[in-house]
Amino acid sequence: MINIDKLEKISKLIRYFILISTTRAGSGHPSSSLSAVELMSTLFFGGFFKFKINHIEYINNDRLIFSKGHASPLMYSLWAAAGAVSEEELLTMRKFGSRLEGHPTPNFPYVEAATGSLGQGLSIGLGMALNAKYIDKLPYYTYVLLGDSEMTEGSQWEAIQIAAHYKLDNLVGIIDVNRLGQRGETIYGWDIKAYEKRISSFGWETITVDGHNIKEIADAYENALSVKGKPTMIIAKTIKGKGVNLLEDKNDWHGKAISKAQMDTALKELGNVDKKIRGEILNPEQVNIPEEGIEEYDKIPMEIDKIATRKAYGNTLVNIFSKYPQIVVLDAEVGNSTFSEIFKKRFPQRFFEMYIAEQNMVGTALGLSLRGKIPFISSFSAFLTRAFDQIRMSQYSNSNIKFVGSHAGVSIGEDGASQMGLEDIAMFRTLLVSVVLYPSDGISTEKLVEKAAAHFGNVYIRTTRMDTPIIYSKEDDFKI
Repeated sequence: MINIDKLEKISKLIRYFILISTTRAGSGHPSSSLSAVELMSTLFFGGFFKFKINHIEYINNDRLIFSKGHASPLMYSLWAAAGAVSEEELLTMRKFGSRLEGHPTPNFPYVEAATGSLGQGLSIGLGMALNAKYIDKLPYYTYVLLGDSEMTEGSQWEAIQIAAHYKLDNLVGIIDVNRLGQRGETIYGWDIKAYEKRISSFGWETITVDGHNIKEIADAYENALSVKGKPTMIIAKTIKGKGVNLLEDKNDWHGKAISKAQMDTALKELGNVDKKIRGEILNPEQVNIPEEGIEEYDKIPMEIDKIATRKAYGNTLVNIFSKYPQIVVLDAEVGNSTFSEIFKKRFPQRFFEMYIAEQNMVGTALGLSLRGKIPFISSFSAFLTRAFDQIRMSQYSNSNIKFVGSHAGVSIGEDGASQMGLEDIAMFRTLLVSVVLYPSDGISTEKLVEKAAAHFGNVYIRTTRMDTPIIYSKEDDFKI
């Protein structure tokens, strides 16, 4: 039974934290944070979100991703209300050297993934949910807070359809429908039925609520945790700037902090705030991941004459899986060209078809990477370019993704310019500490794919379509 009175007091405290931190910073997104206070305080302190606050790395902690990363003042205030962050540290938000950046990054240890470029959090959550359901087989849930403006991003709908395809009943999205975006009303405003109609048509369970009614919100979470065989989306009608008359449902306040004088007025409106109250986050179930050994299997011998580097890539994935059992392979419906299908045929339980949705594939890979897996993801190198924002953002989450782009360069000839990966090397060279590898034959491919698996960090491997002669020997070594 939830304690509504206590949750209301905690919500008031969280609003206080949001206001003092953003006003001290002189910038930030208080109005976008205020709209989702009850949604998050009820999740955290209503007995739904399970997390060992003093054991951040615990494998069965629930996961929370703020896809609307600009609501970071809310995220930090939640953890302050849980006792993990002091009021003094909150006042360092957005200052150089602070863990509390303007948009969340893992510099703050309770952040699962760096967000702020909209439309990416649901894909990351999908990867974490895939990991729990199909790989580690753990009972944790993944929650994703979404903004209504970002629901026009195509990547959201890529994630929505794939999550339904994989029946991810351990994934819960929460849309904060506060009506106002950066410059005015969003595409559907407060028409929460419009969101419900579209999302349910993709095969999700949908629940609509008043996003400031704690009882309704708690009932929605309870229902979401009982859904089987499909993911759940909670669609909440909220008021941007809730709790502050100056900001409530007012345009032109997005991304703006209120002044000290305005804050003083706002705090008077809040009334008495119990600054000593703290919420309790329940502990998750104690579990262990069972050790699953890989049975002995026959390795694939290297061709002695000619082999396409893309085929050598597929062969090598099979050959090194016993040494790197954290490998998981994703492909964008071109596995018979990238030759990731070779791995799929041997180890189907570690292969996930992502279909032609490259942006979601990269986000999903990030989610898997952040749960300790080594994702190898492949498509034509030309088509990875459309996912560059997801690739770019992944570097800020300490990611460990291996990108493989096949059919690179002009050598594919007759297929034409649309299929030629010409920009890929330049694209990946712009990334911090990213490694770019371009093997020229089967042996160098075999060696470099294994080096990529062993190396922590993002790696791009470029492969070609046609057979090329073997020019290296087995004794040759390659170093990153």
